[in-house]
Amino acid sequence: MADKDRPGDDVPGDDELLADAVGGDDADEADDAPVSRGGGTAVAERTKDGAPKEKKERKRAGFFGRIGGFFREVISELRKVIWPTRKELLTYTGVVIAFVSVMTAIVAVLDYAFGKGILKALGG
Repeated sequence: MADKDRPGDDVPGDDELLADAVGGDDADEADDAPVSRGGGTAVAERTKDGAPKEKKERKRAGFFGRIGGFFREVISELRKVIWPTRKELLTYTGVVIAFVSVMTAIVAVLDYAFGKGILKALGG
């Protein structure tokens, strides 16, 4: 059976697309470089013999302990927040008030226009 041109035959394969995205013909050289994985939060800790560490049994806190833990985490997260300066706060507040005022005016005008149009159409 003769080879026919099938849809997709002219589309480059995944390897060719990856090579183009990485850097064309230089992609073969990049394959030899070691890959660095950042973050490390998902890496399991191991003991000296290479076996994974056992998880410690955690005693479950009581009701008030969990509430206290929640507030400690909230305070910890709030310390990470980059708070705006007074000037930025006033600028952002002014922008929000102006935007809401404009949108309210547009909705009010449209409401009035549609109300008058409906009353006129229905003979009111």
